[in-house]
Amino acid sequence: MTTNPLAAALFEWQSVTPPDAGFAPDLDARLDKLITDNRAWGLHGVVVTRMGKLVLERYFAGEDEVWGAPRGRVAFGPDTLHDLRSVTKSILGLLYGIALDLGKVPAPDQKLMAQFPDYADAATDPRLQRLTIAHALTMTLGFDWNEDIPYQDPNNSEIQLERAPDRLGYIFGRPFISDPGTRWIYGAAGTELIGHLLVKGVGQSLPDFARANLFEPLGIGPTEWTKGFNGQPAPASGLRMTPRDLARIGQLILNRGQWDGRQIVSADWLTKSFQPYVPCDEQRRYGYFWYSGDLQYGHPPNRPITHWIGGFGYGGQRLFVMPDLGVVVAITCGNYADEKQWMPPIRVIRDVVLAGLR
Repeated sequence: MTTNPLAAALFEWQSVTPPDAGFAPDLDARLDKLITDNRAWGLHGVVVTRMGKLVLERYFAGEDEVWGAPRGRVAFGPDTLHDLRSVTKSILGLLYGIALDLGKVPAPDQKLMAQFPDYADAATDPRLQRLTIAHALTMTLGFDWNEDIPYQDPNNSEIQLERAPDRLGYIFGRPFISDPGTRWIYGAAGTELIGHLLVKGVGQSLPDFARANLFEPLGIGPTEWTKGFNGQPAPASGLRMTPRDLARIGQLILNRGQWDGRQIVSADWLTKSFQPYVPCDEQRRYGYFWYSGDLQYGHPPNRPITHWIGGFGYGGQRLFVMPDLGVVVAITCGNYADEKQWMPPIRVIRDVVLAGLR
């Protein structure tokens, strides 16, 4: 959780007015109206940057939790850490790319089971031998895995993984419901495997490797990494960070992996990470733990389309990066277990950020 105060000072956000950043002057009022009209609820933090400068930063008070443990009502501010939930997966993808460049982890085209020789006897289904690391990174392993039901339900696959005495054995013991590489099935199986390979390869914990190789170079302040039932930092959903610092991750993507003249993540890895390897649904595609898609903005009839790259987390946690617009949006919410939790973040994007462009 330590950070270099000099690095943080060097990379502090500079503010700019919405008109100077190419937005309507009433960006704040647009967000307030969205909340007043009850079209966005449970917001805890909204940070919008453009061309590397802070355009909008708002915080709210609301009920919160840490990995399911209630915190009560929290008055959020710039320095308040927040669960990122599955945005953690996207940051894990960046960390794997950094470790790959260091020669510490196997490449995506390498066979997955070869990395887990202790489980060779479990590989009775021939499809296990076809699995590659890329299948873990793209959530196309093909295993029967269900995280569509509430996380409070003991039948949720991630909860079963957490409670399994042998987590890797639980994953490799899952039956196949599709051939590897053919279908996107959301879940923590891939991140558990990638997290295991990363920790083993670098010889450090996830928090220590992330701090030294990603967070410290970006001037990211204190972070926390919630531990799973096995006592280890959860690679799928454990990271806690401020929205401001989450926006730094987005700015790193806009910078093609560079920060202050240093290549933090290789541009080649980012290109591979954001490739649309498999569709998630009609709107979203999936890369190496990163989503992508397209959104229209502006006024009819000639409405341009912007491409976005994103990290999505349970409860409404979001990181949106729009490279052609130079825009980063980091959103934290407390809409855990809300079946409409996806609505507030996308409405902030559409009705405030994109609608406010000039």
